[in-house]
This record gives sequence, structure tokens and C-alpha cells, in this order.
Amino acid sequence: NSPFVWSVLGAISQATERIRIGTAVTCPTVRIHRGIIAQAAATVASMMPGRFMLGLGSGENLNEHIFGSRWPAPGRRLEMLAEAVDVIQKLWRGGWQNHRGRHYTIENAQIFSLPDKPPPIFIASACKRSAQLAGRVAQGIISTKPNPSTIEAFEQAGGTNKPRFGQLTVCWARDEAQAVQQALEIWPNAAIAGQSSFELPLPRHYEELAKTVTKEQISGSVICGPDARKHLDAIREYANAGFDHVFVHQVGAVEKGFFDFYRNEIMPELRVLATRNSRDAQQGVEARA
Repeated sequence: NSPFVWSVLGAISQATERIRIGTAVTCPTVRIHRGIIAQAAATVASMMPGRFMLGLGSGENLNEHIFGSRWPAPGRRLEMLAEAVDVIQKLWRGGWQNHRGRHYTIENAQIFSLPDKPPPIFIASACKRSAQLAGRVAQGIISTKPNPSTIEAFEQAGGTNKPRFGQLTVCWARDEAQAVQQALEIWPNAAIAGQSSFELPLPRHYEELAKTVTKEQISGSVICGPDARKHLDAIREYANAGFDHVFVHQVGAVEKGFFDFYRNEIMPELRVLATRNSRDAQQGVEARA
């Protein structure tokens, strides 16, 4: 069950003033036309200036198959994503635009309501090729695994000094066993490995796989429970892999407890760590000078 993201983003833009918002991620290749996504993103960026980013990915068959289009092979999906980014960026320049590429055509298209500055585009990466694409054509990268090789590929393709966002999935509850059970019931797909999440077309296929997921597998895929050390270690793993931002995905409906836990036990520790890292970096600069 999920609402339409662009309606929700409009609501968020009116309910917040400072928080940075982004799609993580939406697919501009099959189900939703890249021209429509360009217009929707331009509108949202106009409604929350300077605090929206457009996260894009090559998609999942689960979402993209619904109009009967053939689901492309992985390499072709990346080709389509690269061209879709080109179309979106072209439309954000303003004026009348045309595009005739290998996969897409736009004719006499113009977005009339544009933000003062286009939002940055981030590309989701689950492999070396997508990380390289992000380095070449995007302003940042998003990944759900703290894999140093992802950042290395991103940097080598042009991503040096560009933001790197990692997604950490957690399930906070007052007791670890309760958290594991909650994650198993709500987010068992966290433990489904391989290409299944990109290739399976129907919810029942996920349900069938979810029945095979054990509590031990969930514990290895989701940070469960109230132990602050586990949460901090997982965040540090992203930092050590080269990520400079981490956004935390809480599984379940215990939002207040989760936010209180992060406010009181996680954020103070991260501030200390950030201060220490900043001081060490400055000392390194002075030593080299």
C-alpha cells in the first residue's frame, strides 16, 4: 500500500519549512513518462526552494509492468535511465525542447513553471554500472548497501566531491525480540537477496518468498531493537565506506519512540563523531601544510 508520491510531496512542502526532501527513488523509464516526472519535480522544487532532490532509479518490474510494456534487461534499463536523465535536464533548461533518442522522443515540449535553480538529481546504485552512471550524469548517488566499491566506481566516473547518500533500514522497538518480529511481519523483503526485487512482477511472488525468511535473516538485514551501539555501528559502516549522508528508514508504526530514541541517544553521539572527524581533518590539513 502506497500513496502517489507527488501528491504527498505537495503536502509535505506545505507542512515543513526546513527539512530536505527527496524521492528515493522514482523511475522515469516505463510507467511514468520522463517528461511528466520533469514537470512534477520542477513543481515540487518550486514549492520548497533549495530543499528538494530528485532521486531516480532504473525501476522494479513490480511497479513498471502494469501497462503491459516489456520489462527490459538490466543493461537496457540503465541505457533508458541515462537517456531519461538527459530528457529531464533538457526540459529544465526552459523554452521549447525536442529530443529524438534511442528510447524516447519529445516534441515541442516546454515546462512553464520552473524553479529558480533545478533540483539535484541523485541516481540509485545497486551495481558498478549504475554507480558509474551516477558519477557521469547525476549530482549524487543513493545506495542501500555500505559498499566501498560502489563509492570507488562513483568517484572514478566523475563523482568526486558529489554527495553520497546511504539508506539504513532499522526497526526500533523497546525490545529486540519485538522489533525482529515487527520487521519480519512488515519488511521481510529486506532479507530477500539477489535480483528478485527488480524482476518479480506481482505482490504474491514477494509473499511466497517472504514465507521463507527467518528471524535470523531479518536480524542480519535490519538493525532491530533499542541498542544504540548497533545503530551507531551501522551508520559508521556507511561513513567508513565513503558515504557522507545517511537517511534512516524506520520499519513499523512506532514513530514517536523511534524519533525520541534517535534524538536522545543517536544524534548526540553523531555530533561528537562529526566534531572529532572535523578536528582530525583540520589537523591533517595543517600537518600537510
